[in-house]
Amino acid sequence: MENQEEFVSVLDEKELQEGKMKRVSANGTPVLLIKQQGKIFAIDNRCPHQACALSGGTLDGLVIVCPCHDWRFSLENGEYEEDPELKLNQFEWKIESGKIWVKLNDETSDS
Repeated sequence: MENQEEFVSVLDEKELQEGKMKRVSANGTPVLLIKQQGKIFAIDNRCPHQACALSGGTLDGLVIVCPCHDWRFSLENGEYEEDPELKLNQFEWKIESGKIWVKLNDETSDS
């Protein structure tokens, strides 16, 4: 049986619309949920460059563009386009009982 404590309920599924971003908090961790091209992505809301809030950025297909310095990250693998070594933290997620649940990684709990 799956350990429910690993996942945190963050949003009703119907609140996340196609082509939109929704900033949520999973036990104090800022998470950005994105629905793009029928897929859901759950990423850290902070750019790894200077911790700018990605929720203020823009979507360009399956890429999120940071509002501070226009850095472009793939939603599919989290990689920065110009240096794949730099990655966004991505979260595992699931939909259960009409809600989106996010699984927090061990490394995200050390803020």
